[in-house]
Amino acid sequence: MIKALAIDDEPLALHVIEAFCAQLDYIDLQKTFTKPNEALKHINKYPVDLLFLDIHMPSLTGIDFYKYINQNTLVVFCTAHAQYAVEGFNLNALDYLLKPFTFERFKQAAEKARDYFSQSNNQKNVEHIFVRADYSLQKITLNDIICIEALDDYLKIYLHNQKTVVARITMKAMVEKLPVDSFVRVHRSFIVPIKKVESVRNKTLQIGDKKIPIGNSYETEVHKHFNL
Repeated sequence: MIKALAIDDEPLALHVIEAFCAQLDYIDLQKTFTKPNEALKHINKYPVDLLFLDIHMPSLTGIDFYKYINQNTLVVFCTAHAQYAVEGFNLNALDYLLKPFTFERFKQAAEKARDYFSQSNNQKNVEHIFVRADYSLQKITLNDIICIEALDDYLKIYLHNQKTVVARITMKAMVEKLPVDSFVRVHRSFIVPIKKVESVRNKTLQIGDKKIPIGNSYETEVHKHFNL
């Protein structure tokens, strides 16, 4: 079960979310709040997995609320104000629901949360991951990854015979998503799939036509994986 909270200054909006959650057997909506400050105190004491969070609230905006809490908590922003969508997605929101939304649209957002936690709980057997790119969650098949390169606040995911995906995620978060027996970080700016490495020479890995440097602090890990 996914533990969730809903925060909205409009009681009617909370009633809608309660009714929708009641129809899904994998969402446990534990409490609802009309006052974000009370919700903030609660979540600091009783962490949850998922928030259904209004953005436009008088005492504390949903954007600021989310910045104050542990960012491992997934968030679905629910608001009537479309102009906040970009800022919401910049915070790696799982989804953005524009009021009034239907049950089917709400279910789509909830299923994204279910898929995310299913993936996290079965990382060893995972065949794909989800990353945020182009303001949506994009499914990446692990076997298609050639390498991953850090670029400021973004990552470039190079894929076999597909367009490169530019995702808003940190290297640390990406490493945590990937199976440790299949991928290795070889440089401050590079992660590679172990089985696709063709050669290791002069502190450089070769994957297809790509030459990837091995960082000094990652040499030990690389040697261990490739028996050097």
